[in-house]
Formats: sequence, C-alpha cells, structure tokens
Amino acid sequence: MNSVIADRLREIGLSVPQCDILTTLTEQEGMSQQDLARRLYVTKGNISGLVDRLVAAALVERRTIPGDRRSHAIFLTEDGRRMAMEAIAVQKRFVEETFAKMPADRLADFEKLVIEVRDLVRAAANVQEPAIGTAMQNKVRTTSPPRARIRSVGS
Repeated sequence: MNSVIADRLREIGLSVPQCDILTTLTEQEGMSQQDLARRLYVTKGNISGLVDRLVAAALVERRTIPGDRRSHAIFLTEDGRRMAMEAIAVQKRFVEETFAKMPADRLADFEKLVIEVRDLVRAAANVQEPAIGTAMQNKVRTTSPPRARIRSVGS
C-alpha cells in the first residue's frame, strides 16, 4: 500500500515524507521544526533535511519566530499550497479506488484495528529498551529490525 502511494506521489514530484510535511502545514502553518517533527513522529534532524529540500524547491519558507532567533516557523508558499492540494487529491483518489469500495461495517472494523495498532505503536515508542544483560536476552529476537518488518507488510 505504501509503495503504491509513494509511486503516485513521485509522479507529482514528492516523497511521502515531503507530502506529510506539506499536508500537515495545510492544517496548521507556522509550526516550529521541532513541533513539526513531534507531530510527524520523526527526528529533528530528519525534519531539518526535509525542510531544507522543500525550501530549495520553493514549497515552504522558514520565518524567524519573534523572540527566538534559533527557532523558525514553517509556512507554505503558494507553490507549496498548490502541491499540497495536489498531493491530497492523489491520496483521495487512492482512498476512492480502495477503501471506499469496502462495505461500511468492514471499513469501520478496519479503522478500529488501525487505531488500536497506532496506539500500541505510540505506547511502545515511549517505552525504554531494557539494559543489556536483563531478562530481554531470554526473549526470542527477530533477524530484521521492527521497522523493516512493518514496511514490508504494507508494500
């Protein structure tokens, strides 16, 4: 699923993370890079590089936050707003071609499951890994990192 959406976004010149930033800014412009990173569950370093590329493409602009010369608020440019609307249209077409064809009751069940999994992932992200030498060593480990397994499921 993720690869289909990624391919369609690439056709309009965006990556999935760039799309995430642009569409998030349509909901709330003027967020700091730190707030944007927190909202999208990525590191500040990742956001910085993504925003750099979006600035270079003239899709967003950084504005100094009054009273804080180190932080910048991120705003869409007119081209960025147009690109965000095009990306939203790509996503809506995908939903119409897929999820919209599911019976309402099955779609509701699916949504509940996705929300449940999302909440579990968020909770797990806040849990500290046990130190080496603890009971964790006795548990079965997989050969690939969790992120790789999750991505392969959606592809």
